[in-house]
Amino acid sequence: MHAHKILRIASIHTRLQDSLSKELKISKTLAQILINRGLASAGEAEKFINVKLEHMLDPFSFRQMRKAVDRIKEAKAGKEKVMIFGDYDVDGITSVALLKDCLRKSGLDTLHYMPHRIKEGYGLAKNILHIAKENKVKLLITVDCGIANPREIEELKKHNIDTIITDHHEPHAGVLPPALSIINPKVEGCGYPYRELAGVGVAYKLCQALSNSKLLDELDLVTLGTVADVVPLTGENRVIVKEGLLRLSATRRPGLRALIEEAGIKNKKFSSTSVSFMLAPRLNASGRMDSAEISFDLLMSSDFKQAQDLSRVLEQHNRARQKIEGKILEEAEDIINKEVNFKEHKVIVVAKDDWHQGVLGIVAAKLADRFYRPAIVISLNEKMCKGSGRSIKNFHLSRALGECRQFLHAFGGHAHAVGLMITRESIDDFRKSINHLAHEQLSLEDLLPSLDIDMELDLASITEGMVGELERLEPFGTGNPEPLFYTRGLKLKGEPQSLGRQTLKFWVSDGAVTFQVIGFGMASLLPSLIEAKSLDIVYTPRMDNWQDDSSLILEARDIFFR
Repeated sequence: MHAHKILRIASIHTRLQDSLSKELKISKTLAQILINRGLASAGEAEKFINVKLEHMLDPFSFRQMRKAVDRIKEAKAGKEKVMIFGDYDVDGITSVALLKDCLRKSGLDTLHYMPHRIKEGYGLAKNILHIAKENKVKLLITVDCGIANPREIEELKKHNIDTIITDHHEPHAGVLPPALSIINPKVEGCGYPYRELAGVGVAYKLCQALSNSKLLDELDLVTLGTVADVVPLTGENRVIVKEGLLRLSATRRPGLRALIEEAGIKNKKFSSTSVSFMLAPRLNASGRMDSAEISFDLLMSSDFKQAQDLSRVLEQHNRARQKIEGKILEEAEDIINKEVNFKEHKVIVVAKDDWHQGVLGIVAAKLADRFYRPAIVISLNEKMCKGSGRSIKNFHLSRALGECRQFLHAFGGHAHAVGLMITRESIDDFRKSINHLAHEQLSLEDLLPSLDIDMELDLASITEGMVGELERLEPFGTGNPEPLFYTRGLKLKGEPQSLGRQTLKFWVSDGAVTFQVIGFGMASLLPSLIEAKSLDIVYTPRMDNWQDDSSLILEARDIFFR
C-alpha cells in the first residue's frame, strides 16, 4: 500500500515575487523559491544565488581564536609535543587530516589520535591523560569533539597539559570544559556570526587563522566533511560547499582521486548528493567496521597506487557494512512489529544483544524515515550498552536526552543525531521517560511525513531554461532542499514501464504538453497508475543526460491517483 505524504504548499507572495523578479532579473518561479527559503530581500537573495568567496567570514570573529593561534605558535617555538584528537566519522577524519596537514606545512609535526568506535566510543577517551602523558604531549587540540568532556579536560589541566577545543556540538546544559581556548560556534558569546559550521568547518577556521590565508585548495576536504555531517547548507557552509565541490571534482589528492575512481564517479558532475551517497559511506565504513585510520591514511596518502589499495579495502568494508546493516534493520523491524504500540510510543527505542555498534546510526536513520518518528537503536551487552538515535523535524533529540540524563551513563550529539551509553537495567525507564517528553512535545501532525511544495505549476511552465535557472540554487541539502513542484489533473500517455531497482517510468500529458516521469522505488504503483482516470504528481524537473542526449524529465516524489 502506498502511504501518501502530507503536502504543504507554500503561500504565493505575488508582490514580493514581482519585486525580486524585477530587481534580480530572475523568473517569478525562482523568486518564489527564494522567498520560500526565507530570503525576502533582494540583497539576501542575490547573495544566496551568487555565492562568492568574499562571503567567507573572518576566523578571528571567534573571540578565543587569537589565544589558540598564539598557543600553537608557542608550542612550535618551544618544540612541544602536540596531539590532535578527532572523531571517527567523516567529519572527524577530514578535520584531523586538514589540521595535521596545516600544522605540518607551518613546520609543526603533530601526533594524532582517533578513538575506536566500538572499543572506546565517541569523545575524548577516558584514558586520554594516560595517552597524553605517555606521549609527552603538552598541547592537545580536539576536532569535532571535546565540548562534552569537562572532566577529562580538567584532568589534563591539572597535569599542565593545555587543551584547545574545536567543536560544533552543543555544550551540555551550558557547562564548558576548562580548556585554554574553545572555538565552537554553538557556545554562547563565542562571537562568531554563523552557528552551523561542521566540525571540519571549525578546524578550517583555525587553519585559516594560523596561515592567514583562505586556504582554497583545502576546500575539497572541508566540503567532504561538511556534506557528510548533514549540516545546513546555508550561510558560510553554502560558500564552502559550492566552491569545494568544484575543487573536489578536480582534486590533486591521490587518496580522493582513488576514492572517486572506486566510487565510479570520475569525470562526472559533482553534487552534494554524490558526496552523501558515494564518497561519505565509503570513508565512514572504515570507522564503522574497523579503525578510522584506514580512511585517514587514504586522505593523507601521497602515492596513488597505495591510495587505490586503501580504496579497495574501504569498498570491502562498505559492502560488509551494508550486509550487517540489512540484517539488523530486519531484526529491528521485527521487534517493532511485535512490541511497539505506536499510540503509546512516539519515540521508537529498540534493543537487542550484540548488534554491531558501527551501523546503529544508519539503522536508526532508516527506522526514523520509515516510521516517521524518532528512533533509538541500542546494542545490548553485559556491562554498558551503546546506542544511536536519529530524529524527525520537530523533536530536538539531544535536548530530549538531556532531560532523561538520569537514565544515561553518557550521551552527545545534535538535534537530529545522537549517541548514548546506558545500562541494560535503565532502558525501560529511559523508554518511558523519553516517550513522556515526546507526548508533550509532538503533535499527531508532527508524526505524519510531509513534503514542502514550492509551487503549483502547469507543464507549459517547465522549460530547459527554468531547470538551468534552478541550478543557481545548488548545492542542495539540509536548509536548502531541492525545489519541489505540484501539477494536478494529468493523464497517462502510452504504456508505463517497471524497470530495475523498482523504478517506474511513464509519460504524462495535460492535453497540450507531454513529459516523461521517473519514479525511483515506485514500481509497486504500476497497477494503480494504469487504472487511474487522472493523476497529480509532486516532482523535481531535471535534465536527463544519457549517451550525449539531453532531455527534460520529471523525477516524481509522490503520485496521487484520481
